[in-house]
Amino acid sequence: MSIHQPISTHADTGTVDRPDQAATQIEQGWGQGPSARYEALAGPFRPIFRRIRRDAVIRDGQRLLPFEELEWLKAARFTTLRVPVEQGGQGVTLPELFNLLIELSEADPNITNILRPHIGVTEDLLNARNKAHGDRWFARIVAGETFGNGFSETGGNVGVMTTRFTPEGDGWRLNGKKFYTTGSLFADWINMGGIDEAGEPVGAIVSRHAEGVAVIDDWNGFGQMLTGSGTTTFENVFVPGDVVNAEKGRARYVGAFFQLVHLATLAGIGRAAANDVARLVAERSRAYGHGNADQARDDPQILAVVGRVRGAAYGAGAIVLKVAESLERVFAHNQAGDRLAEDHAGALADVEINEAVTVVSDLILDATTALFDALGSSGAGRDHGLDRHWRNARTITSHNPRVYRDRIAGAFAVNGTLPAQIRRNIKDGAPRDNAASPPAV
Repeated sequence: MSIHQPISTHADTGTVDRPDQAATQIEQGWGQGPSARYEALAGPFRPIFRRIRRDAVIRDGQRLLPFEELEWLKAARFTTLRVPVEQGGQGVTLPELFNLLIELSEADPNITNILRPHIGVTEDLLNARNKAHGDRWFARIVAGETFGNGFSETGGNVGVMTTRFTPEGDGWRLNGKKFYTTGSLFADWINMGGIDEAGEPVGAIVSRHAEGVAVIDDWNGFGQMLTGSGTTTFENVFVPGDVVNAEKGRARYVGAFFQLVHLATLAGIGRAAANDVARLVAERSRAYGHGNADQARDDPQILAVVGRVRGAAYGAGAIVLKVAESLERVFAHNQAGDRLAEDHAGALADVEINEAVTVVSDLILDATTALFDALGSSGAGRDHGLDRHWRNARTITSHNPRVYRDRIAGAFAVNGTLPAQIRRNIKDGAPRDNAASPPAV
């Protein structure tokens, strides 16, 4: 059947053709999207997602970086999703964005992680008080330019920065070294932070191609191997003054936003794992001698394993979209200029993300292990690449430790304690008080 046609039903047998090949999310069994227009919005991107998915196993096995695949997405204007329509973008809502990220992650979660800094910068610009600053960069985004990340450094407390900006004329000289610079290998600009001579935080957007900037592909994680999340060095880089501290602060929901991108990625991994195991069971010609049917596809215990994996993916996706609604509320208050309501809604959104992280992480980590119970030893074949689902999920859930999330949710439930906002440039030995204002861009 054509992938663009509604899924066909066989009334005599009560079956449908390949659910994962259906044209809409509803017919695939994942439920309705977050808006009435979602299917029309997602339609143009789905052929690209299929192209990306086609060679995902090969890219993972051979460590082929997805430069070409990112160009496909840029050509389709995927990188302009949240830019307002009047400024040349597509003006999607946050729930719509996150549903699209789930679909992209089903195709290749590496690419979602590569784009995570870019969509984060876009979100900051949408929430910026300096509208001229936002307009300037929206024009570049619409022109196809993208952003990487340059905040994390190794050594000391998480959040400590030693990368230094030194004033020079009408600009600055930048020197330092960053790690976990996801996306920068593929980007035009690096959104980053450092300190000035007084040790105060400095934010800047630096050209990835400026003299003295070196992005090194030395990320060696066993999962998410294609994200370029390695080292970037800045050696005596001249940075124009107009891109330094142009906007103080970030979107109120920036922490929850970045974490929710990870959860959307996990939900997409769950969908990919569910579809892969269903396809392999359907194609399997051998059955265990102590099984319940002549073919694996008719064995109720095997079907239950497949259903468990699929249910985990469904639950993860539903949770992601629910949390996305909380971020949309914060954004609405920002656009209305109600700072008190924005801050309160932001704190409650932080509660929701903390309630969601452990649940989604457990669902997908369990599912990407359980899927092998539906297959024989052939399921471990490298040509299937099924191990990448667990490797990618395990790597994502290691980025921001989930062990703290239940405590934060419990503190809210018992004592009404709202989560503190994480700040950057924490001094070694300083009190662990994270109640300061958001980090600088």
